Amino acid sequence: MPSSIAASSQTLKKLVRDEKYIGGDLPGFFGVLHTWGRQMPYHPHIYYVVPGGALSKKDRCWHPSRIDFFLPIKAMSKIFKAKFRNEMRKSELDSQIPSEVWNQAWIVNCQAVGASENGFKYLAPYVFKVAISNSRIVKVQDRKVFFKYKKPHSNRWRIMTLDVMEFLRCFLQHVLPTGFMKIRYYGFMSPGSSVSLEKIATLIEVAFGFAIEAPKTEIEPFKPSTCANCGGNLKYVASVLQFNFILSGAE
Repeated sequence: MPSSIAASSQTLKKLVRDEKYIGGDLPGFFGVLHTWGRQMPYHPHIYYVVPGGALSKKDRCWHPSRIDFFLPIKAMSKIFKAKFRNEMRKSELDSQIPSEVWNQAWIVNCQAVGASENGFKYLAPYVFKVAISNSRIVKVQDRKVFFKYKKPHSNRWRIMTLDVMEFLRCFLQHVLPTGFMKIRYYGFMSPGSSVSLEKIATLIEVAFGFAIEAPKTEIEPFKPSTCANCGGNLKYVASVLQFNFILSGAE
């Protein structure tokens, strides 16, 4: 997974510098790793949120992209595949990958999402949730786990059944290694960037002749947690870690 993140982020940086598209050498974006599908298959892929443009260190100006176009997906597909292959060679893992993989067109997508909050709402569940929630588990019976799911573009619930050990295997393959960063920031969005976000915002306003209006968003007030029995507001006091041990042996 680190290799695919490195290859994809490098692809964005390379194409952004091309004068045909953006012509800036300091883009800013962040990526979110997602590894599961609705039936918990192992399907790692990365979503990037990218502002429409980049800063040029040469003229110190903001270079905007087209409103409906950022970078060409065919070019991104070829560059990403080449960079990922290089990463595999560095790790000496390329021999484990079937040769036909490199002859296929790799799927890369790039599209405008309109208002920024649309992208954040889409990605938020991938950041704070796990591969499956308790509400989707229908029952556990005879060493089998029954859980519900929906197919893409369908609102009808379906039931899938897995052996309990297979269910655990599917779930645990989405548990990231300790210390692995699920969200990564690049360019002027990086914490170590020498260019502040306030400076970027000012340059964007200058590039558009101060004709940009900040989107009007209403933040819903925080609703405190309530008791399921009496309905009163709950107050957080402390968290207690509980460990369960199963001991076995013979006397």
